[in-house]
Parts: sequence; C-alpha cells; structure tokens
Amino acid sequence: MTSATDNNPCTLRPEGEITIFTAIETKSQLMDLLEQCQEAEIDLSRVSEMDTAGLQLLALAKREFKGRGGDLHLVGHSAAVLEVLDLCNMTAYFGDPLVITSRKP
Repeated sequence: MTSATDNNPCTLRPEGEITIFTAIETKSQLMDLLEQCQEAEIDLSRVSEMDTAGLQLLALAKREFKGRGGDLHLVGHSAAVLEVLDLCNMTAYFGDPLVITSRKP
C-alpha cells in the first residue's frame, strides 16, 4: 500500500490493499494521522482490496479520533471498501455518507 497525506485538511489516501498483509503499515499511517490532526479524512477511492483486518483498522482509527475529541471521516469509498462495509453491516458505524449499489445476483 502506498499513501499520500495532505495537511489542509488532513487527508490520508491509501492505495492498493488494506488487508492483513498491510496491517502493520496501515496502522502506523493511521496513528501518524491521529498524532498530526484533530480532524481528518481517509480517501478510500484508490483501495483495490480490503478485508476484515482493514475494516478493524478503520474502526480503531475512528474510535481513537473520537476518544481524543477529534473526528475522522471516510470518503470516496471504492467498490472493494463498499463490499466489505456492506457485508459486515458496518456502514452506520462510520456514519459517513455513501451509496451502496445493489448486489449482482
């Protein structure tokens, strides 16, 4: 996974996988974002694959931001991210606007 971080507003843009295979790197990037910013967003538009380990990391980041009085928003959800959020029924947990298209039969 590669990423870019902007500071106005604080944005993390992960690219590629957010999976168990990239969990350590992803967690480090999320915690760096937490240390740098009170409010931030994660642009998930370039995420090609996500598993439940990735979902757990996003939930951890959301909880940590909230615990410190900050706010974290997920934006630009890719199809891979939407699939996991829908499958795990976690869209409401994050509270960010998104559109989930109907599943193909």
